[in-house]
Amino acid sequence: MDQSEIIKLWKAYDRKLEASLMLNKSNAIEITRLKTKSLLSSMTPLKIFTIIVGMLWVSIGGTIVVNLFVHAYTSVSPFFLYSAAFQLLLTAIGIGIYLYQLVLIHQMDITDTLIKTQKRLTHLKSSTLWVARILFLQLPVWTTFYWSMDLIKSGHLPYIFLNSVVTLLAIAVSLWLFVNIRYENREKKWFRLIFEGKEWTPVIKAIELHKEIEAFERE
Repeated sequence: MDQSEIIKLWKAYDRKLEASLMLNKSNAIEITRLKTKSLLSSMTPLKIFTIIVGMLWVSIGGTIVVNLFVHAYTSVSPFFLYSAAFQLLLTAIGIGIYLYQLVLIHQMDITDTLIKTQKRLTHLKSSTLWVARILFLQLPVWTTFYWSMDLIKSGHLPYIFLNSVVTLLAIAVSLWLFVNIRYENREKKWFRLIFEGKEWTPVIKAIELHKEIEAFERE
């Protein structure tokens, strides 16, 4: 075998190797896309269940609160009415965000461009943070709904003081969480304690897989 034949064989082998590498790269990208879709789809059942329960809560609670406002406003504690109304409003906003997230998950397509997928993952990540912020704003109303004018007029200062401290602490905690629930804090213990599970972990893993796809595409 002369030198020219050896060079031809080497080039043929090189072409086959390159084709094999391209095929492996294409398969790796396809598998990673499927994993991303599967991760996000795993969030759907919990979100649907939460939406159904939330809608029942808001519809039943809303009906009761509206009737109390209309027919029994003077005989019901305003603390209860406004606390319940605020809680139901925040829950309704949370349901709206969950519905938006279901749309985002449904729109995820393994054939989408990297830019489209990245945009949807970013929206899914930010909306997950926002729903947590909004729902934590409910904390103070769970400490005020049982208050009444009779309690204030009773003159039981120690009891009033204790309830006031609890409410102020709840306000401080909810505002602190509203400000500090940010992606930059994702590695902190308190953040991971709140967000570990089906609501957050699939999103983070999907983002990591998307970065792998970007790395494959650049190679």
